[in-house]
Amino acid sequence: MKLLNTELKNKVLKSMLQILNTKRTHIIEANKKDLDAFKKEDQALYERLVVDNKKVNEMIEAVNAVMLQDDPVGKELSNLTLKNKLNIVNTTAPFGTILIIYESRPDVTIEAAVLAFKANSKILLKGGKEALHSNLILEKCWHEALEENGLSKDWIKLLHLKREETQAFLKNPTETIDLIVPRGGERLINFVKTHATCAVLVSGRGNNFLYISEKADWSKAVNIIVNAKTDKISGCNALDKVLINKNLPEYEIKLKMLQEKLEKHSVDIVVDAKVSNILNTKETISDNDIWHEEFLALKLLIGEVNSLDEAIEVINTYSGKHSAVIITEQTNEAMTFMHNVDSAAVYHNASTRFTDGGQMGVGAELAISTDKLHHRGPLGLNQLVTNKYYVYGDGQVRV
Repeated sequence: MKLLNTELKNKVLKSMLQILNTKRTHIIEANKKDLDAFKKEDQALYERLVVDNKKVNEMIEAVNAVMLQDDPVGKELSNLTLKNKLNIVNTTAPFGTILIIYESRPDVTIEAAVLAFKANSKILLKGGKEALHSNLILEKCWHEALEENGLSKDWIKLLHLKREETQAFLKNPTETIDLIVPRGGERLINFVKTHATCAVLVSGRGNNFLYISEKADWSKAVNIIVNAKTDKISGCNALDKVLINKNLPEYEIKLKMLQEKLEKHSVDIVVDAKVSNILNTKETISDNDIWHEEFLALKLLIGEVNSLDEAIEVINTYSGKHSAVIITEQTNEAMTFMHNVDSAAVYHNASTRFTDGGQMGVGAELAISTDKLHHRGPLGLNQLVTNKYYVYGDGQVRV
């Protein structure tokens, strides 16, 4: 796609702000069609689907925040003149065409598109069928904003493909795709990795762990667990597993206190064999595969460990490499945990719910990357570019 100047990109986003506000009622009405058709057995997916006045306000805020950010394209990363007088300048550059595949979440149709467009990339949006009406009207809003400013609708395009058609498209795209971002559960991620023929940046899977050290402040631990588990069960930054050091003072009493607190919040507790000796009325896990599972529900697994090293080993073996927490009052222990746990975000005495672009100062995000290339963590505007070398010479040849 053509390289656009910052002024034109911001004009499109300014138009989009007005259109979203003007069409607010129509957007909510379209979303109601999706909600009415949705079978509510999956509460997390249903939560992600809802678009109300608050959600429209958040969409508007996301577009406005990106509009106010500096253009990420064309920033000089390095400038070096060699002995042979070649001037080599490394700058940020657009990806080209990005495909994002996501389930539910109509707000992704806004956040992903605004980021890609400001980063001068074309974006193909493959939303789930459960959000069809919501995504159609949001795409229409984008097209209106683009056309108002003399630009092609091709910058932001919704793909209307069934599963088999998506598989065929990934194997043999009808246009060049430079990056695919699957934003969803393990099944979606594996589907994309299996069939894609270009770079894939994995996002969306949580399965986050929290470790309570024997040096923990118990009050902090309980408050953080409750927040991380119950604040938003549909978030990929929600908590799924708690590991407790068996040397924690008053261990048995505190385990029962945690059980009581979680049950007041309607959390379904499952336990490993060691914890079942104390919380013997709770379901004991029978299959180790549950340690890999992201619950997306009011469900929490509690397990016992003997040491910090064991906790780190368990987390690195089973977690989704998204977010992990240590609760301890000893700084050195916290740093050992944070240096050695392999996650995009590691926390000391804080909730996993902060793994979010807006909460981390990044702003609107395309996704939370759990990959190590090319970026890990929130994919904000400044992370949605690649780089390009400009080499200036005056007849130099290599000898």
